[in-house]
Amino acid sequence: MSKLFTPIAAGSLMMPNRVVIAPMCQYSAEEGRMTDWHMIHLGQLALSGAGLLTIEATAVSPEGRITYADVGLWDDATEAAMVPVLKAIRRWSDIPVAIQLAHAGRKASTDKPWQGGAQIPPGRPNGWQTVAPSAQPFAPDGNAPEALDKAGMDRIRDAFAEAARRSLRLGVDAIQIHAAHGYLLHQFLSPLSNHREDAYGGSLENRMRFPLEVFDAVKAVVPDDYPVSVRISGTDWVEGGWDIGQTIALAQELRARGCAAIHVSSGGLDPRQQIPVAPGYQVPLARTVKAAVDMPVVAVGLITAFDHAESIVATGDADMVALARGILYDPRWPWHAAAHLGVQVHAAPQYLRCQPRAHRALFLDT
Repeated sequence: MSKLFTPIAAGSLMMPNRVVIAPMCQYSAEEGRMTDWHMIHLGQLALSGAGLLTIEATAVSPEGRITYADVGLWDDATEAAMVPVLKAIRRWSDIPVAIQLAHAGRKASTDKPWQGGAQIPPGRPNGWQTVAPSAQPFAPDGNAPEALDKAGMDRIRDAFAEAARRSLRLGVDAIQIHAAHGYLLHQFLSPLSNHREDAYGGSLENRMRFPLEVFDAVKAVVPDDYPVSVRISGTDWVEGGWDIGQTIALAQELRARGCAAIHVSSGGLDPRQQIPVAPGYQVPLARTVKAAVDMPVVAVGLITAFDHAESIVATGDADMVALARGILYDPRWPWHAAAHLGVQVHAAPQYLRCQPRAHRALFLDT
């Protein structure tokens, strides 16, 4: 019996298996509004057989976008643009859908990756002034962000809460708060980027304060059992930065506040990072967090082999496995994993007749 293809719950959300489609930026929105690309992209992934589909990093305010082509959820127009995409998914798939709410902080105002990805200075076309905990740029030659004052922090906190309200109106099944990869909430957490001397800087307790305030604000506007999870970087991979010990402290605080799950990634905060990239290189971080908290833990990062994914959940290193670039390359990865492991997976009835002869019992009729 495959552990990877057994159900799991996070809060009130029940997922049919432990394969999670991670949020993946597409840089294809217009003024924050989803386009036909998102219907094509998310539509195909909704038919993958995975247990959860997560909408890409969705900015809670215009200046919180990574690029000018990022998806947002900050006004009626950006909310309305999601309606037809989600309606199409709901019509043809019963996959649970989550959304990742985010603010890029000092890593905002960049070009699309396939156009170089460089930061665009304020005053240039498609550029704007970034904000951060401290006035320190991400890269030495980057534009310095403005250090947020308390009023600015309150506006961002409230923007996360408002985006959560909009997510509920859209019928999204779960919310993930992005506190990883060097974006704004991670910038508050790490001593490498947070040089504040007020109640939001210095000690670990102070550096966690604003991310926890954002989490509490989101939880306050959703039903008690509605799943709100957090994505974190388990380490900066830089000496003196955010590390696994601090991650555990944050995870324990989040759990005490009702966090439904924690998704453990790493890096992204500092160009000096030295990441030991290899298959499953972040799994030890997930394993360490799982040993310290009583909530579902998601592992991610170069997990592409079926047996590897199965072993991660079977041994208890993590409760779920997230796929990103791997499922872009192979949008039917869950089908192929199920066939390899000798279990069944959900598929749309339109596709039932495509089962290979060697796997005639692969699909559960949905």
